[in-house]
Amino acid sequence: MQEIIIGIGVTALAGALAAVAGAAEDTESNIGSQGDPNSQVQLAPQMGYTHRIYNKAVSGEPPAYTLWVTLACGVAWAFLMLGVNAILAIIFGTVLATFVQGVYATTAYLGRTASLSKFGQPVFIDVVKSVTTVTMAHAFVAIFATVTVCYLMMTVIGHPFALPLLGIVWGLALGAAGSATGNPYYGKERQYQNQKFGAGVPISASGNIVRYAEAGQRSSIDNGFFTAKFGGPASGLCFGLIVFFELWRTIIFEDYLAGWGAVIVGALVIIIFMIIDRYVEVWARKNYGPYTVEV
Repeated sequence: MQEIIIGIGVTALAGALAAVAGAAEDTESNIGSQGDPNSQVQLAPQMGYTHRIYNKAVSGEPPAYTLWVTLACGVAWAFLMLGVNAILAIIFGTVLATFVQGVYATTAYLGRTASLSKFGQPVFIDVVKSVTTVTMAHAFVAIFATVTVCYLMMTVIGHPFALPLLGIVWGLALGAAGSATGNPYYGKERQYQNQKFGAGVPISASGNIVRYAEAGQRSSIDNGFFTAKFGGPASGLCFGLIVFFELWRTIIFEDYLAGWGAVIVGALVIIIFMIIDRYVEVWARKNYGPYTVEV
C-alpha cells in the first residue's frame, strides 16, 4: 500500500513537471519558429515579405527534443555513475544540452537567412542576440523538467530502462506534444491574423504572414507573448496528461493479469479520449458549421 501511495505521489509530481515542460517547449519552439508553421516564415521573403521572425528549424520538434533530452539524460547518467548529487547531475546535463540547443538555433537561423539573401531578407543581429537567449531559457526549463521526470521514473518507480533510453522516449513525446498541440495557435491564429477566422489560408496568401505588431515590426518575442497564453498551456496540458496517465495506469494496474492489466487500462483510456474528441468535433461542427462568407 505504501508503494502505491508513493507511486501516486510521484505520478502527480511527474505530471506537473511534464505540464511545465510542455508549456516551455511550445513557447521555445514558437519563439524560434520551429515546426510546421515555420514553412510560411521560410516562404515569406521569397514572396516579397521580409520579416523579423527567428527562423531556426532544421528538423521538427520531436527529433530535436529527442536529441536535447537524450543528451541531457546521458550526461546526467554519467555524473550519477561518478557519485555526483542527482540534482547537480541533472543540472549539468541540462546546461550542456541547452548549450547545444543554442548553437543549433544560432547556426540554423544564420544559415537559413543567408540562403534567403537573394530575396532581400537581412540578418538582424539584435534578433539573434535577443531571441536566441530567450529560446535557450525556455529550452532549459523544458529539458530540466523532462529529465527530472525520467529520473523519477528510473529511481522511484523502478523503470527498467536506463536514463538515456528514457530520454529518447520522453524527449520524442515532448516534441510531438508541442508540435501537434501548440503549433496551430502559432501558425493559424498568430501568423495569419489578417485572414478571416475559419477561412483557412488560401494559396494567394502563402507567405503573407503578419509582420507588424501593435508598435513596429513584429518579432519572435511578440509571438512568445501570444503562445505563452494559449499554445503553451495547451501543450503543457497535453504532455502532462500523457505522463500522468502513463504512470498512473502502470502503478495501479501492473500487478494484474501478469502486466496486461496496465495495457488494457491504457487501451481503454485511449478509447475514452477518442470518444470525447469525436463528440467535441461533432458538437462544434453542428453549432458553428462550415465557414461561409457573410452576405
